[in-house]
Amino acid sequence: MDTVKQSLKEASIFTHSQERPFKCSDCGSNFKRAADLREHERIHTEERPFSCSHCTKTFRTSSNLRQHQRVHTGERPFTCSVCGKGFTQLSSLLKHKVTHTQERPFKCSDCGRGFKSSGELMSHKRFHTAEGLFTCSVCGKGFNRSSHLQTHQRVHRFKSSSNLRKHHRVHTKEKPFPCSVCGKGFTQLSSLLKHKSTHTQERAFQCTDCGTGFESSHELLIHQRVHTGERPFSCSHCTKRFKRLSTLRIHQRVHTGEKPFPCSVCGKGFTQSSSLLRHNVTHTKERPFKCSD
Repeated sequence: MDTVKQSLKEASIFTHSQERPFKCSDCGSNFKRAADLREHERIHTEERPFSCSHCTKTFRTSSNLRQHQRVHTGERPFTCSVCGKGFTQLSSLLKHKVTHTQERPFKCSDCGRGFKSSGELMSHKRFHTAEGLFTCSVCGKGFNRSSHLQTHQRVHRFKSSSNLRKHHRVHTKEKPFPCSVCGKGFTQLSSLLKHKSTHTQERAFQCTDCGTGFESSHELLIHQRVHTGERPFSCSHCTKRFKRLSTLRIHQRVHTGEKPFPCSVCGKGFTQSSSLLRHNVTHTKERPFKCSD
């Protein structure tokens, strides 16, 4: 019994000590336990011995596998004591709890402004950097947001002087093609022709599968993906695919932490303008949805 007590005492002392006797031969990192070293070495060997029984994903640690499997089982063992919302990870619960308080523990070291999450702080700090995090591969210009980079890259996409002239109208506000019915102006003749169908209710582009009509060939092309199941726009961060490029851009903000639509009242950021508009109502007494009964 004394031997057991002595072993437990020694283990406790070792846990709280700074001693790290297990060294990685690849990078020199030190660890307290041999098990920690073995787990770390998988970074170098790329070994992922823990595979998910529901999909093809593999993991370096059993704990990462357990967390992932909750995606399939729907298990959410970490519950918010305020609103009852469940989470798959403790870290997600802790991040969520801040939304119930006015606490903003993540402070900007440049201006002192506080944020509720590290993602919001990281997005904000880009405005203080002299050089943007998102760099154009053509001219090397840097931007604070990926959406700003995508907008800029259009400058490099003009193959003819006529296309460039059309584009310049975005900046000059010139709209040389007016609608004879309502007077609305357009930068391109094709846009005017497309607009005119809104006055006639004409839907010249018919789906051969279901017969639904559309005002433009582009709208028809997007619709047909409902029948074909085609999702040509894939996320570079995960395996998700999308029917529309705009939907992919919105989704990618989940990975980048980008929230380009900030609330002018409280500063909270949103990935979509619709989410911001919905949030804005929380600052007013407005109740726009009326019951007809």
